[in-house]
Amino acid sequence: MNWTVETHDLPLATPFGISRGTSEVCESVVVELTHEGTTGYGAATPSAYYGESVETVAETLPDLLATVEEVGDPHAGQRIERLCHEDAPEQPAARSAVGIAVADLAARDLGVPLYRQWGLDPGRVPPTTYTVGLDPPERMAEKGRAAVDAGFDRLKLKLGSDGDRARFDAVREAVPDAELRVDANAAWDADEAVEKAGWLAAGGVTMLEQPVAADDVDGLARVTDVTTMAVCADEACRTATDVPRLADACNVVNVKLAKCGGPRAARRLIHAADAHRLSTMLGCMVESGASIAAAVHLAPLVDYADLDGALLLDSDPFDGVPIDGDRFDLRSVSAGTGARRR
Repeated sequence: MNWTVETHDLPLATPFGISRGTSEVCESVVVELTHEGTTGYGAATPSAYYGESVETVAETLPDLLATVEEVGDPHAGQRIERLCHEDAPEQPAARSAVGIAVADLAARDLGVPLYRQWGLDPGRVPPTTYTVGLDPPERMAEKGRAAVDAGFDRLKLKLGSDGDRARFDAVREAVPDAELRVDANAAWDADEAVEKAGWLAAGGVTMLEQPVAADDVDGLARVTDVTTMAVCADEACRTATDVPRLADACNVVNVKLAKCGGPRAARRLIHAADAHRLSTMLGCMVESGASIAAAVHLAPLVDYADLDGALLLDSDPFDGVPIDGDRFDLRSVSAGTGARRR
């Protein structure tokens, strides 16, 4: 088994802002695995919020890929995941890049799309939201109109800064018929979140994501108790082990491959949430189609999708699962995740 690791600085189509800052470039790490003439691709965008960087991932991947090479069988996913977790327990993005590449390679080796290897229904992929980053009100309104015109009926608005009400009102006025969800990225305290939940719900918002700090489970529960909106845990929920303590504090958990450690870990998180009667959303970082594609194959398992990360890029070395408006076409994938170099 042969492998390569590449790093890419992928420019965004426009600067992308959240409550913690603004990005103009997506730093991505790509893994290419080849076994007996078949190649699989994986990628991840590490986040400093979760303690990783392109440098730490690139330094860790050779050890993880040496483990994959030693196992020598892309169909030994359980063993590979366990050994990689032992090697890098605190680096989920690095493990995710490897896990995606292994899953892609294994499905391509069988000549089937990944969703079919997992026995999932390609017709049950939820439509994805399109994210409007934190910007001045008029710019957010402009981006919202453009997204709706492009076929996205559901928008996710990034808030969590001074002037949140003006930003929200500008977008709502610009796209009165669109479904709006809001993500504060843990920017508010509980009192502020409860107050803002009132006018967000009155404005027709259907989901409020991570309104309070990741460790403020009581605050999250307060928000959930006072609103009819679905309240979603993102930063507060990294892996399946987080689900029990959040089960009575929210309605939805956001599952991200780079956050939990890859496709196998994501499935465990989804099943844990199901067991606790929580809804699930598949989310993403701003990242390449090489990693978004793998998440799309998991999407039949979840209730919501927020998988627009590659759509926010100006340049991406990979194509992923084709999308028409807000609908991914899993049936068009012939083998693996469908990721392919451009």
